[in-house]
Amino acid sequence: MTACQMVSSDFTADERMELESIKMYKKDLLDDIQKLKTEIDNIMAEILSFDFAEESKTVEKNKQFCNGKKKFNMDPKKGINYLVENKLLNGSAQSIAEFLYKEEGLNKTAIGEFLGERDELHLQTLKAFVELHEFSNLSLVQALRQFLWSFRLPGEAQKIDRMMEAFATRYCECNTNVFQSTDTCYILSFAVIMLNTSLHNP
Repeated sequence: MTACQMVSSDFTADERMELESIKMYKKDLLDDIQKLKTEIDNIMAEILSFDFAEESKTVEKNKQFCNGKKKFNMDPKKGINYLVENKLLNGSAQSIAEFLYKEEGLNKTAIGEFLGERDELHLQTLKAFVELHEFSNLSLVQALRQFLWSFRLPGEAQKIDRMMEAFATRYCECNTNVFQSTDTCYILSFAVIMLNTSLHNP
């Protein structure tokens, strides 16, 4: 008689049934644990796959964004259209203005060219762009220097005129007690620009 048989003979019929039940429960539990482990492995594989896919998307988006900036520097309208089409900008004047104001590596001449157009989107973008500047407690010359540092003025007088109007409005909003009207600020700002142009282009 084996040791197991000797031990089994010490149990009553009910105890042996309970022992068998425990063994079956243990087997089922081990099976459930194995299934759970398999499910966890599958979930982890999905997570890793998702992370890789998201990382790939991020890399692709960054690549598209860089391409958009290059396109903008060569042709501002095409660059903005490319960024909007690829959902890197939402197409609103505010979104475009923040891109022009904050993004590094943009050609300042291209920024000025885009802001100088008279289509409604460009006019709204110019307004939003100017409002991103804070001119409070700055002299007119200091404010102009800050403003003109963010882009390069286009050569056309009409475009400069629109930009100076937008600047004058914003400057007077930030400094309510400096000028009696925005017209005065505008005329003086335009004169400073023209004088500066004459000095640098005799």
